[in-house]
Amino acid sequence: MNVLDNKAYLRKSLLRWFELNGRHSIPWKFKQDKTLPNFGESIPVYRIWIAEIMLQQTKLKVVLPYWYRWMKIFPSLLELVNADEQKVLIHWQGLGYYSRARRIKSSAKILFEKIGTENVLDPDSWPKNIEEWTELPGIGRSTAGSIISSAFDMPASILDGNVQRILSRLIASTEPLIKNKKQLWILSDKLLDKKYPRHFNQALMDLGAIVCTPRAPSCSICPWNSHCIAYASSDPTQFPVKEIRKSLPLNLIGIGIIFNADGEVLIDQRLNKGTLGGMWEFPGGKQEQNESIEITIAREIREELGIEVKVGEKLIALDHQYSNKKLHFVVHLCQWVSGEPQPLCSQKLLWVRPQDLSNFPFPAANTRIIAALHEYLCHKDA
Repeated sequence: MNVLDNKAYLRKSLLRWFELNGRHSIPWKFKQDKTLPNFGESIPVYRIWIAEIMLQQTKLKVVLPYWYRWMKIFPSLLELVNADEQKVLIHWQGLGYYSRARRIKSSAKILFEKIGTENVLDPDSWPKNIEEWTELPGIGRSTAGSIISSAFDMPASILDGNVQRILSRLIASTEPLIKNKKQLWILSDKLLDKKYPRHFNQALMDLGAIVCTPRAPSCSICPWNSHCIAYASSDPTQFPVKEIRKSLPLNLIGIGIIFNADGEVLIDQRLNKGTLGGMWEFPGGKQEQNESIEITIAREIREELGIEVKVGEKLIALDHQYSNKKLHFVVHLCQWVSGEPQPLCSQKLLWVRPQDLSNFPFPAANTRIIAALHEYLCHKDA
């Protein structure tokens, strides 16, 4: 069965389902006056662009509060261009994948130079083609297509995680996603309703979020079930076909909370490279073979900061997982003994009062360490 032989039915049935069941209250999908746009009408692009970057690797319900806060702090492209990068990172804190925030900041400058001060609120002054958007840091073809179709109601296909899952099930693809992107892009292109691209793309994303979910799809109410090969096979959850993943390596990391005589703690800012570039953290590093965690902490602090510390009691131990590795953090309280702290492996060091740590952007694991530190200090002073 070739699903494209029935693309007219698939488009019509999906749009009908979307009209009755879709998510019609997404705030960046409205015009400036908070009304829904007419077909072919442009709407503010800045709000859509920020939302689309936030939605990379993150679900809508998680993104919404962050997006609302962002719009209060950086309501337009002009405020974002003029903002300090550290402020941007602080307001991204908790969304993860912090390189997205730095790329937004870089892209803002490029967009502002293209659009100009007088035109930032005019949607029709913003880029309207895939090529211009994908030239920006951190924007791929699917994100660009979603921005263009959402903002301008122009025909541009998408292939986010939801759409990949839907289309893989629709044709019961036997290839893992990484090997099947080309075929899925062709399918997405050919299915796109060029008359109503804004609604069609949103309908696809909503179908994946509401009906064609990863673990328990509601196939009985899916508008495409009569044409879905995976549904006919009786077990849609077998699709998309998963690659065999290697087990992730586990690294043990020793972390030191270093106090000086004034009760301040030492933090360092990571170099501006990698996923967590520009973020602040407590010093430490990877445990070497046959090394106690206390020795690890003292050694790493000596190598990274050029100082000697006395490693004291354990504050907390916690696990954190990235896409390519697992980390087990063991955090000890330390006292500065000698030497002048130097940023030998970072870009900046600061002595900070514990109550002021919230003013700095930290990765997620460090925020849990900060919470444990505050709890320890409260009990100590009680």
